[in-house]
Amino acid sequence: MRMKIFQKIYTKLERITKATCVVRAENVGYEELATVDGRAAQVVKILGDEVTLQVFKGTEGIPTNAEVIFTGKPPTLKVGEDLAGRFFNAYGQPIDGGPELEGEEREIGGPSVNPVKRKQPSELIATGIAGIDLNNTLVTGQKIPFFADPDQPYNQVMAMVALSAKADKIILGGMGLLNDDFLFFRNVFENAGAIHRIISFVNTTEDPPVERLLIPDMVLTAAEFFAVDKHEKVLVLLTDMTLYADALSIVSNRMDQIPSKDSMPGSLYSDLARLYEKAVQFEDGGSITIVAVTTLSGGDITHAIPDNTGYITEGQLFLRRNTDIGKVIIDPFRSLSRLKNLVIGKKTRADHPQVMNAAIRLYADSVNARTKQENGFDLTSYDQRTLDFAKDYAEKLLAIDVNISTEKMLDIAWDLFASYFSIEEVAVKKEFSDLYWPSV
Repeated sequence: MRMKIFQKIYTKLERITKATCVVRAENVGYEELATVDGRAAQVVKILGDEVTLQVFKGTEGIPTNAEVIFTGKPPTLKVGEDLAGRFFNAYGQPIDGGPELEGEEREIGGPSVNPVKRKQPSELIATGIAGIDLNNTLVTGQKIPFFADPDQPYNQVMAMVALSAKADKIILGGMGLLNDDFLFFRNVFENAGAIHRIISFVNTTEDPPVERLLIPDMVLTAAEFFAVDKHEKVLVLLTDMTLYADALSIVSNRMDQIPSKDSMPGSLYSDLARLYEKAVQFEDGGSITIVAVTTLSGGDITHAIPDNTGYITEGQLFLRRNTDIGKVIIDPFRSLSRLKNLVIGKKTRADHPQVMNAAIRLYADSVNARTKQENGFDLTSYDQRTLDFAKDYAEKLLAIDVNISTEKMLDIAWDLFASYFSIEEVAVKKEFSDLYWPSV
């Protein structure tokens, strides 16, 4: 070992694997950053004086006498108002050609908020997407994932949510993004004139996969600054958490840890929960709401990643292609926001719960009618009307390209009710039908 400007430098590697190396060192901290032969690395295991370093770009070509230099600190982010409108990599370094950050340096990956400082979520997060706001309303401080097949336009949906959501700051964490997707997000934000309230941390497919592990902590450190220090309403968007979990698996497997279900590490639940539990509503008005994407393999929700996610989060939003209209919709049956009853009819119009329930019941009746039709049974007049209603309902309210206010959604639903059914068939409270049933 030798010293260089107060940095400890080691030049003897004990062992090297595909992604890690081991060096004997003292006074080194867990998660401390280092460089190995000039490549970024991080401490992932300490056993006595044996320190295991995860090399983000892999260890190929690194000699056993490579220089290992410890920085003396874990990953940090400089927080401040000038984060807004910027794009950063997994290390918090600008990738948009702008100036270096100024501000207070904070360690990333800190503990979740003390439960006694949490307030029951009570504020509406309006996204403008009817399939969410009408049937699966989101609440500040909530954590909820999109479950989607890889070929579905989930990044486009995330961009729409970012532009429409009533939040002070939107913080995007992109993991394993295609360059086209990265450019899509950047162009959409800039063209919409919303870049001033959006912050993005991005790992693309050209970056080392293991660097994805830093992205959520960078995002949530920035979110905590604006929510805690500035008392702002922050919406965090994470895409794709499946690729994040895959990176966890890469590190786990290369460290010869025994895998759990679906080759995932045994710590998967706690790794995901540590991030999702950052969602919080504070008493002073600040909040962090987390909307994430979890891509599915062949629609399999029993895979370890969506399975664990479902236990941690407060519902899920399913994307599904509707063949009747040829568009992707928010599936009304498989989607669920467990906190929606905290705001619907309270922070939205009073008829919201009645309209939501009536529409879902009529849509369910259309599924039964379709089953009868496919099995060769005759349809009643009511059956046919439910099928016609379902197509219009999907087109005008469930499709992801519907971007309107919650009041407009409710008005459209009333118009659809009156177009296909009688007041008795819709069966909503008379006080609401008297107010909102369209006049002939």
